[in-house]
Amino acid sequence: MSVARLPTGDFSHASKRVKSDTKPVLGFSNEDKVGTIQLHDDALVITLKIGGYDVKRVIVDQESAVEIMYPNLYRGLNLKPDDLEPYNSPLVSFEGRVVTPKGQIRLPMQTGAEVVEVDFIFVDVYSPYTAIIARPWLHTLGVISSTLHQKVKYPFERQENEELTEFLKRNLDVFAWNAYEALGVDPEFICHHLKVNSLITLKKQPPQRLSKEHANAIREEVTKLKQTGTIKEIF
Repeated sequence: MSVARLPTGDFSHASKRVKSDTKPVLGFSNEDKVGTIQLHDDALVITLKIGGYDVKRVIVDQESAVEIMYPNLYRGLNLKPDDLEPYNSPLVSFEGRVVTPKGQIRLPMQTGAEVVEVDFIFVDVYSPYTAIIARPWLHTLGVISSTLHQKVKYPFERQENEELTEFLKRNLDVFAWNAYEALGVDPEFICHHLKVNSLITLKKQPPQRLSKEHANAIREEVTKLKQTGTIKEIF
């Protein structure tokens, strides 16, 4: 939906920042088309955490100036009319019809470590979507979206990836890259057990004929695992 007239008063149509930091330059490339069917004319529909819940079927609309909440989300969050603040400015639907909102509510919306408070305008009309995310949210977080690539990019994703990479580099010594490096692991921490029914009589299976190469490879692997203490014989 596009806005017909922005409201005035205590509630701003812009999202309220809770956190802020430097935003790197973002963009899209042909690699971002991987996993999409080209050419297409699909809308950009995503999942976001709104009011503490993962909300599906949220459409990103750069043409809209206000965030919209539809009945499915309103009921899903167990909201009541008393939770809404007045909002009397009419809106224009996708079909060009004038719609009178039922009210407005500010909800926290989380993306990664970022949390912003967003003013949602509730309209009691049918929609296949649960909400519309518009320019206020996009501009507040410095988010860019692309219907062609069917993706949304956030400025803090790159920073978080760089921080994670640096953390992993600083702690390389605590990672075991194969079973032979995982020495002295306390069985109280992790241990593999075979669930065997003690009421069932054990039967010896007929020997499997292996090639000499396979038999030698298995024998060598078992010897290595025994030497490192990864496995041991129990009977």
